[in-house]
Amino acid sequence: MKRRFSHFLAGLAAATALVAAPALADHHGPTSSDLMNDAASAGDVLSYGMGPWQQRFSGLDALNSDNVSKLVPVFAASLGGEKQRGQEAQPLVYDGTIYVTGSYSRLFAFDARTGEKKWEYTARLPDGIMPCCDVVNRGAAIHGEKIIFATLDARLIALNRETGKVIWNKKTADYQEGYSATAAPLIVKDMVITGNSGGEFGVVGAVQARNVDTGELVWERPVIEGHMGTLNGAPNGMTGKLNATWEGDLWKTGGGATWLGGTYDPGTNLLYFGTGNPAPWNSHLRPGDNLYTSSTLAIDADTGVIKWHYQTTPHDGWDFDGVNEFIPFDATMNGKPMKLGAKADRNGYFYVLDRTNGKLLGAHKFVMQTTWADGINLKTGRPNYIGEGRPGAPNGAEKGKVVFSSPSFLGGKNWMPMAYSQDTGLFYIPSNDWGMDIWNEPIAYKKGAAYLGAGFTIKPIADDHIGALRAMDPKTGKIVWEYKNAAPLWGGVLTTKGNLVFTGTPEGYLKAFDAKTGTELWKFQTGSGVVGSPVTWEQDGEQYVAVMSGWGGAVPLWGGEVAKTFKDISQGGMLWVFKLPK
Repeated sequence: MKRRFSHFLAGLAAATALVAAPALADHHGPTSSDLMNDAASAGDVLSYGMGPWQQRFSGLDALNSDNVSKLVPVFAASLGGEKQRGQEAQPLVYDGTIYVTGSYSRLFAFDARTGEKKWEYTARLPDGIMPCCDVVNRGAAIHGEKIIFATLDARLIALNRETGKVIWNKKTADYQEGYSATAAPLIVKDMVITGNSGGEFGVVGAVQARNVDTGELVWERPVIEGHMGTLNGAPNGMTGKLNATWEGDLWKTGGGATWLGGTYDPGTNLLYFGTGNPAPWNSHLRPGDNLYTSSTLAIDADTGVIKWHYQTTPHDGWDFDGVNEFIPFDATMNGKPMKLGAKADRNGYFYVLDRTNGKLLGAHKFVMQTTWADGINLKTGRPNYIGEGRPGAPNGAEKGKVVFSSPSFLGGKNWMPMAYSQDTGLFYIPSNDWGMDIWNEPIAYKKGAAYLGAGFTIKPIADDHIGALRAMDPKTGKIVWEYKNAAPLWGGVLTTKGNLVFTGTPEGYLKAFDAKTGTELWKFQTGSGVVGSPVTWEQDGEQYVAVMSGWGGAVPLWGGEVAKTFKDISQGGMLWVFKLPK
């Protein structure tokens, strides 16, 4: 097998009163306050994740488990052209317009009633871009008269939402060093908050906050120990402590890309960002815990200062990025109401933390097997490592001992966002059961080149499925139900007050399930694999559902032996919109 590099990018709970009518659009567009209220406003979708907590829960129930079987398409709008790869975006909906990003750094505006294209913007990408994991983009952000998205050459672009004309265009990092950007921006307090991609190239993960009106940098926080943060152009303290968990100069090319973006909790004023794998993959070359890679960080939104961290995979040797979304939720644990957050990690464990301080409260396996560790120590917060589960050190020029590891580096859950239902109290996790043969190789850092030091082959571990949508109780760690899918799941999840859970499959279906039982209630064939995130909103007194269709992302690029489960899937680029017939 060729040596390859990879990495795989690629409701405010208290708000119970829903806006009954579609939101009245203000000529000036949504404010930061409107974005904070997105989970409680039914007539639009203003943010990635449908609110700062990104629970992907809608309080709408006109469409429900009793009538969803009647759901029909309203229209399908094509992204056109030859660029039909990896449509991982989540739509935004505002003022009768649906905004969606497409592969190859494109942004589209469609009429929400007819599907007619209003405008299209295509970024001019240089020839030398280095996206590790397909040419995807996961969505845009809206604020005032601007719609903002990130591009594969590590830029952030603000367009006029009515015309598609550029308002500002800022470079966030150097694509020639291996940086890129694929995540949907997060808007907090009139700042655009973004991460970076490129963990396979020895980059340094960072979070940036920029002025939403000008694009100028407000603060930056590198996430690898030893690097300096900035605030308003001045130094703002070192991240961690120099050489505390990295030897020599290894921190300078330490990885930790923040490639999925973050969530925000207005109550604590904390941004929650996951960080990617350390570089290189070969863990024998970088002794120590390698902070703050494969972690969740809580960052002060005003200053960029790290308030707490929790590392899910210290001294990661499997590319188990800790980048997955950390979703705030409120629940009673052991008789006490608590401010919590949950994360289904690449490493196969589902973590529940106190979101105010990062204290670990629960960690449960949500996949079939974890060969690298046999549980998480709740006292120390650290994994119980299985020694023989770590790939061996290279012997001179020879590769090290090959080990079988599960999950594979594509993760028990990769980028695709889970959802939390305030009704059932369950998290709905799009997960995958697979493993890999992995081995380490000698490697040296070279600017702009792959910095891996490992090889791998992905393998199935079950006869009947790879993908599994799992409903997990965060209080007990029990899996309440699961739906198994032949091909890997690679799309986001939506849940609603109508007792519904929606997600897509590579086989081309958008599916709806009973949120309590997991019974499949409806499916629709979109013509290509669904790897986007569905949304729902109310328009003209009716409830609508929308999703992107278009197969791609990391799986077809790096699928190894599991590729045969999806070898016949057509590529595509379509926005599908559904509602109940009148």
